[in-house]
Amino acid sequence: MTSHTKTQALMARGAEFLGSEYAILCGAMSWVSERNLVSAISNAGGFGVIACGAMTPELLDAEIAATKAMTGKPFGVNLITMHPQIMDLIEVCAKHSVGHVVLAGGLPPKGSVEAIKAGSSHGPGAKVICFAPTLALAKKLLRSGADAMVIEGMEAGGHIGPVSTSVLAQEFLPELANDHLVFVAGGIGRGEAIAGYLEMGAAGVQLGTRFAAATESIAHPDFKKAFFRAGARDAVASVQVDPRLPVIPVRALKNKGTEAFTAKQREVAQLLDGEGIPMIEAQLQIEHYWAGALRRAVIDGDIENGSLMAGQSVGMVKAEEPVADIIASLLDESEAALSRR
Repeated sequence: MTSHTKTQALMARGAEFLGSEYAILCGAMSWVSERNLVSAISNAGGFGVIACGAMTPELLDAEIAATKAMTGKPFGVNLITMHPQIMDLIEVCAKHSVGHVVLAGGLPPKGSVEAIKAGSSHGPGAKVICFAPTLALAKKLLRSGADAMVIEGMEAGGHIGPVSTSVLAQEFLPELANDHLVFVAGGIGRGEAIAGYLEMGAAGVQLGTRFAAATESIAHPDFKKAFFRAGARDAVASVQVDPRLPVIPVRALKNKGTEAFTAKQREVAQLLDGEGIPMIEAQLQIEHYWAGALRRAVIDGDIENGSLMAGQSVGMVKAEEPVADIIASLLDESEAALSRR
């Protein structure tokens, strides 16, 4: 076991905040970031995050309980801000004394950050981690009570913003890193990149794609094989069909499913026209479509028609490896890079 002194020194703030050995978060990937992968990552010294996605409060309750049975280490829960039952989900997290709640997919609804931090009669409050696409928004969220930020570049898999990780890091870290905890995500596949972001002031990093194909990931063997075959340019962003339907683009491996999504957007846009359904309803229809398409790929192994959400780092994912080995190799690569400086 090599010692990772330099890497761990640079990660110390992030690790202390998370309560983990290493400041390596696992991105919350619907259907993938569940009890098995989350507990494996936390047990290996990283920080697993349950993807609540479209789960009901009852399902989230069961998932947290099952994860706690598999690890005594800290882990977080990722909640989607547009979930119609977000306040009930926050309550479930408090009941289980979840230490960290990650809010993703848009601005936190009024009162949600306060509710997470306050806890409830059932349990203590939690730390809040938010995503911010712009520096101005990051500052606003930090003023409004966010304890840490994740900046995620467009190289990431799943829902993405328009700016690359390297640009976000140069923009945000010099401004925020001295006084705040900022984790960098999007396109990270090797430890050398981790070393670079840590030196720029990041408190830690977040990876999704590398972990999605880990041995402990419940993703279907055919889903993982699609990752091993793919190169960086196979992970493409979805196209927006109608400017009135502000659909957040999603990065996934190109297949029939990506084409079907374009058709689905057209269908929902026509509903906006014809039946005058409210915008939030249109957006929820799209979200539910994604959840279903992703489930078909991850759980059923339908890699033709399902959604193979993957980041551009997919080209670096060559074989199924245990989570502990992935984390060890990332740390070894980071340490070697820092030692050459």
